[in-house]
Parts: sequence; structure tokens; C-alpha cells
Amino acid sequence: MQITSESSIEVSTFEWPAGFYTDAGHAGLKKGADDLGWLVSKVPADAAGVYTTNQFQAAPTALTKQTINLAHKLQAIVMNSGNANSCTGVQGTHDAAAMQKAAADKLKIDSNLVGVASTGVIGEQLPLDKIKKGIDGLGLTKSDDVTKAVLTTDTHAKTITVTCLIDNKKVTLTGFCKGSGMIHPNMATMLGFVTTDAAIEGNQLQGLLSETVNQTFNQITVDGDTSTNDMVVVMANGQAGNDSLTPSHEDYPTFVKAFKLVLSHLAKEIAGDGEGASKLVEVNVAGAYNALEGQQVAKTIVGSNLVKAMIFGGDANWGRVMQAIGQTTAHVDLNGVSVSINGIQMVKNSLAADYSENEVAKTLTEKMVTIDVDLNAGTDTGTAWGCDLTYKYVQINASYRS
Repeated sequence: MQITSESSIEVSTFEWPAGFYTDAGHAGLKKGADDLGWLVSKVPADAAGVYTTNQFQAAPTALTKQTINLAHKLQAIVMNSGNANSCTGVQGTHDAAAMQKAAADKLKIDSNLVGVASTGVIGEQLPLDKIKKGIDGLGLTKSDDVTKAVLTTDTHAKTITVTCLIDNKKVTLTGFCKGSGMIHPNMATMLGFVTTDAAIEGNQLQGLLSETVNQTFNQITVDGDTSTNDMVVVMANGQAGNDSLTPSHEDYPTFVKAFKLVLSHLAKEIAGDGEGASKLVEVNVAGAYNALEGQQVAKTIVGSNLVKAMIFGGDANWGRVMQAIGQTTAHVDLNGVSVSINGIQMVKNSLAADYSENEVAKTLTEKMVTIDVDLNAGTDTGTAWGCDLTYKYVQINASYRS
């Protein structure tokens, strides 16, 4: 019997989808930790990517975009931390291409099937000899070490595996990412990688990725800064054996839901691991004039330094939320706004509600803070994620290179 229910979607123990292999190692780009790795598909995979909007787009980011745009195909991605290869001029462009070629030669595949991703300090030339030696030492394993090799100021690896049924076949989606500071997508100082053994054509995958990123990674903020190296890349190698997914496929909604679950989980992981952060903040906006305005208001609130400082200090100052709403260009019923923090209504009809200040302050000590806003201007919604602003954030970024 054909199973098409979206209830087949499950968050599972970490595993790589069929036909994907990885490895990682220490190339000497940073002290005492893996800093180089790759992600390899058994066969060329359909691929899609989204990239930073920063004008100083780093050489590896530009190269990967160019490579994917050729035919929406990739078979491998080689990645490093410790050096962003950004603002490195002609030499940086050469080094990114050399890194791509070194991985392709090692794997005996075409260079146009290899993406490159780098993260770390901006403005320093890539130590190409170390990179090439490190790539030469990589193998094909099923370990999760590569998920740690891309970390910079992150406190932990960020991963998720989701499975679902497509054409009665098990399809696996596994994603990992890095990101902790310089996060104000489009997109963040983040690298995101999603692998799946589903069959889905590259152009279809690109459309799905672009749409889902707008609802997930582009709705997180830590500090209002956009990096030069951001990208999210998806590879789908078809090894699950399902019929190619299109909007007319009976199980396409199931795959879309599973895909969004992967990206939203990773987005929240980045927000919650913001540099120095002690709390994950989620803002849910209802009553928006349209979806775009709902997202705009949610992200403005979660990105407000006043709101972030308020949450860090446990100060139940709902005026900070109101000022954030008011500084947007969104439609707002000025006499009908409601605000709740952790389920406690603090504002009703744009005026103070009857609540216990001590009760709200107590909930602000929790690791998760949820702010719900109703603009009373329409029927659409928006959600964004961020974190509090702590003393530790300044400490980390005042000494980033040391």
C-alpha cells in the first residue's frame, strides 16, 4: 500500500544518506582541532545553493556559486575553517580554484563537480600547501567529523537527520552547519550543508531551497552583521530510488515538510549558539498585513539590541518590543497591538495589560524566550530567531584573531 502521510517524517539518529561519504583532518589552519574536510557523493548529485549578499563575496563562495550554476550538479564539497579566503584578491581566487582542483584530482572527478567552502579570519591568504597536504590525507568514511571541522567560535556541532517515506522508500535528509557570530542573514557567517538520497532535479531543488531559506536561515540574527562567506548548499544524489520529486508528485509535500524541518532546526541551532549567548529567542508575529511584513517585524524585534539586552538582563520591559515594532514600515493597528512574553500577556490594545512583573522576570531566566506579537493589521504571520546580547559577545569579538 502506498504511504503518503506526512506522519512518516521522523527526526532520527544522525546518519548520512545512502551514497554519501565524508572525512576530516587537521591541516594546521588553526590550533589543535580538525580544520579541513569534505563531503562526497558516490555519484554526481543534483545541487542547489544560496549565497551571501555581502558585496565582498569571498573567493570560495563565488567559485561554488559559479560551479553550481553550470548545471546544478556537484559530487563533492571541500571545506575548511581557520581562514575565510576573503578579501584576498586575485591570489584568493587562484587559491580557491587550486583547492577545488586538489579535491577533484584526489577523487578523480571533474573540477566542475566540486564546491569549495571556507570560514575563519578575513584578509589572510590561504596556506595552500597545508590545504593540499590535508586534502591528500582525506579518505571516504561515514564519520561525522566533518561537522566539527567547519566550526569557528561555535560551541558545538549543529546537525540533524530526518527520514521520510517517498514512493514507499526511505529517504534520508542530513544537514549540518556552522555559525555563531556575524549573523544577520542574507545569510550569516554561516555555512550550511544538506545532503539527501532523494531524487529531485537541480532546478526544482534550487527553487525549494531559495523559498525555504527565506523562511528559516534568513530569519535569524545574532548581531546585525552579514559575512562575506555565507552559503547553504544542498546535494541530492537519488540513491533512495524514488521517482523524481516535482510539485505534482504525490509525496512532494512530505519531502518539502521534511526539508523545511531540517533547515529550521539548523537555523535555530545557529541562533541559540550565538556568540556569548545564554538564551534562544523566538519571535512569532500574527495579524500581519502580509507574510513579508510579518517576517520583517519578527526579525526587527529579535535583532533589536535593546530587546536582546532586556532579555539578557531579565528586565520585563515590553516597551523595548513596542519600539522595535514601531521602527519598521509594516502596517500596524496603533491601538490594537498585543505582546506576550513566554505566554504572559503584557500588552493589550497597545496598552499595559494586567500582569505580574516578577512572574515575567522569572520566565526570562529560562534558556528559551518566546515573544508573541499581534499587529492586528491582517491575517499573515512571521517568525524569527535570535539570542540575547551578553558581555561574552564583546569579549569574543574583541579578541577574535587571538
